[in-house]
Amino acid sequence: MSAPHPLKIDYVEFASPRLEATESFFAEAFGWSFVPYGPDYRDIQNAGTGGGLERAALRAPLIVLKTEDLEAALDRIRAAGAEITAEIYAFPGGRRFEFKEPGGTAMAVWSAT
Repeated sequence: MSAPHPLKIDYVEFASPRLEATESFFAEAFGWSFVPYGPDYRDIQNAGTGGGLERAALRAPLIVLKTEDLEAALDRIRAAGAEITAEIYAFPGGRRFEFKEPGGTAMAVWSAT
């Protein structure tokens, strides 16, 4: 049996209760630009990897991995000991689930299909 394909970091999602101030800071300090997806979410452009900024309570950035087979990734991550914090759900652009690895870091995995 061959080893499963590695999941790769694809996206970093930041949370800020002051979305506009954080967006302005990121633009001025880092040179990033943004595509708005409604009043509470921005897609970050020109940051070197995919990223997003959401209006939400402050928390550590969410690392998002990408896979071609979301169900298989969910099974694999659950079997490895993760706590699934959000089962698979749809969002504009794809589907994802969220989890905490055994050390407590919150992460997510997404797929375009």
